[in-house]
Amino acid sequence: MFYLKVEMWVPFIAIFLITFFLIWESFTPFFKPPKERTAHGVKNIVIASINALVIVILFSGITLIVANYTEKNNFGFVHLFNLSEIQYSILAFIIMDMWNYTWHRINHKIPFLWRFHKMHHSDPNMDVTTSVRFHFGEIIISSTLRLGVIFLIGIPIWTLIFYDTTLLICTIFHHSNIQLPDKVDTLIRAIIVSPNMHKVHHSRIKIETDSNYSSFLTIWDRIFGSFRTKDDYGEINFGLDNYDGKDKQSLIGLIKTPLTK
Repeated sequence: MFYLKVEMWVPFIAIFLITFFLIWESFTPFFKPPKERTAHGVKNIVIASINALVIVILFSGITLIVANYTEKNNFGFVHLFNLSEIQYSILAFIIMDMWNYTWHRINHKIPFLWRFHKMHHSDPNMDVTTSVRFHFGEIIISSTLRLGVIFLIGIPIWTLIFYDTTLLICTIFHHSNIQLPDKVDTLIRAIIVSPNMHKVHHSRIKIETDSNYSSFLTIWDRIFGSFRTKDDYGEINFGLDNYDGKDKQSLIGLIKTPLTK
């Protein structure tokens, strides 16, 4: 029941963080905001609201059931080892983050999954609201598979809450259009995903789009050879070719993205 109460607070946490970074973007933006910034942000927030309803209605309750079952029955990979509660929570956290890296990379490699994920990448004006711009079809697929991952890992409910909150904060942060000193950004991406690192991932150039898949810890990109930097991040052009028209960037057009080749 506590998990469900925490889930109810997630939208408010997201709203607070998005508002905070929107203000930051207004004063020290990396790229000059577009004239249609407000309309762009509202559209992305509407999409996020649809996704929030999908998660709450379809997945919050069953996620709690699955996580509680694994914890009460000592089921899952982390329970195969003789570890303290803190140790197996850390192990579960790391495995969960590795799964998110793997799942993100799969979304880029499998055409059917890319049909949904490309809506996130088609944003030509990446800012903090892009962090919550995902197609509800992708949310349904990823959340369904995530239940199996939670079950197999045996992730404790407290660890799941902590990981989801950490991931939310990091995702909103590294999508934001904020200006950071190069040394600070470099220092950040030594451990977690930084804004400049994620800007490369949203580039129109395919070799750059197919890099920097990490969601939180950057070690996965370094281990699996997908880490990429750029000499001049100001040269990055966001979005996807053939998805810049007003029809495809409208709310209806975005929802219909998986249907377009």
